[in-house]
Amino acid sequence: MASTTEENYLKALFNLSNSQGEVNLSELAHSLQVSLPTANSMVKSLQKSGWVNYEKYKPLLLTPAGQKEAALIIRKHRLTEMFLVKKMGFGWEEVHEIAEQVEHIHAPKFFQRMDEMMGFPTIDPHGSPIPDKLGRIQEIHYTPLSSCKPGQLVQLTALTNSSTEFLEFLNSRKLALGTELRILSREAYDSSVVVSYEGHMNETLSEKVSERLLVRALE
Repeated sequence: MASTTEENYLKALFNLSNSQGEVNLSELAHSLQVSLPTANSMVKSLQKSGWVNYEKYKPLLLTPAGQKEAALIIRKHRLTEMFLVKKMGFGWEEVHEIAEQVEHIHAPKFFQRMDEMMGFPTIDPHGSPIPDKLGRIQEIHYTPLSSCKPGQLVQLTALTNSSTEFLEFLNSRKLALGTELRILSREAYDSSVVVSYEGHMNETLSEKVSERLLVRALE
């Protein structure tokens, strides 16, 4: 059974992995706000447990066992976030810190019951897929709003960033998952996007914001 610290490392490795599944040690240390020697020591411990492939001066790589272990931690986190929103009335901007604590509970029946009570959701409140109880994650392919063309009607389906600050910004613009947006135009100067949606006729979203909004085409 992984310790809380080991679980945090596994989750960070999973989230930081590039398309080849690799992570640089310095990137891992920066993400967890620890020194390189501290990260190096923990990675060696994870290697002994069979969760990480580690060779000096080479990128880190989660083993299949490590990927599954990390996915199950993420499953607990995302189920908790969804439960807090769906069953307890929390805002999507309030749930991350609570889920960070709950994800370390080692009680499979607790999370299975949580899953059942919600009708087995497949995404969390921010549109990210929830791994199943075997650690399998269904890949979902959406398009950034920044890549859409004027005239398109799209629906907001997920986010690439779920920081509290960004979620509060979306709240202030009355933007939530499921919102339908009509793309009116794109500004040539700064690539900002002008959209209309319920109650907002000409809302300008910066390139930084529109890159973080994932949508699916309705037309």
